[in-house]
Amino acid sequence: MSSLPVVGAAMTLDEVELHRDWLFEKSRDLELQSFVDAEILNGDWAPLAARARRLLDGHGGRLGIHGPFWGFTIDPDIRAIVTRRLLQGLDVCAAIGATQMVIHSPYTSWSYNNLDDNAGAREALVERTHMTLRDAVRRAEDIGCTMVIENIEDKDPHIRVALAESFQSPAVAVSIDTGHAHYAHGYTGAPPVDYYVKAAGNRLQHVHLQDADGYADRHWSLGEGSIHWHAVFRALAKLESNPRLIIEIKDKSKIPASSAFLASIGVAQ
Repeated sequence: MSSLPVVGAAMTLDEVELHRDWLFEKSRDLELQSFVDAEILNGDWAPLAARARRLLDGHGGRLGIHGPFWGFTIDPDIRAIVTRRLLQGLDVCAAIGATQMVIHSPYTSWSYNNLDDNAGAREALVERTHMTLRDAVRRAEDIGCTMVIENIEDKDPHIRVALAESFQSPAVAVSIDTGHAHYAHGYTGAPPVDYYVKAAGNRLQHVHLQDADGYADRHWSLGEGSIHWHAVFRALAKLESNPRLIIEIKDKSKIPASSAFLASIGVAQ
């Protein structure tokens, strides 16, 4: 049996129906992306949850969701709304048996250049994030779910890892989006993608696999961009945390092709 890691994918429920055989054949991990919109979370999402349970009956891979993120800012005026939205996402996790929820990093490329310009700014951002996530972390602990913090504009690969560690909770860990890291590398002078993996270490429990050109958030099929995949998977191979490796591309019809590309270069299956 191959010892290479098995990749999963991010999909909506409609896309799960199209790729169900591919998903089930190797018990691939799945990140459901049908619960990110406020309109869905504020409405009756129970039928969607029931559909998910029905479609995934017999699925042997790990299940997670992408949590809500549209319009979020870590700001006191909307903190209660953000907290409520995250709790709604965790309610979905509890309903469908998901054990992971992706959330977005509060750090921006602006942060990298400006946090040290004002005394205490770094600490204040961490404190605001704790205030926003406090109830969600408690809820995640109660249901056995882990929230993984994904890099968005993060130029410093270590700062988000320190934020996750500051919660001192098994319910908070780290995610890496390869395309976001490659954008930061190419456009803002951040380190290359494999450095993000090394910085996260065994705090890393989730990876969005997408290819890009270092200029924009392309979400191209793997092999279509310029990410150095051998370096990324060499770094991943040194981890003991067994992160979920989730193909997240715009053209979902190319998910099997992305998986085949990784197999063709000998890094995953």
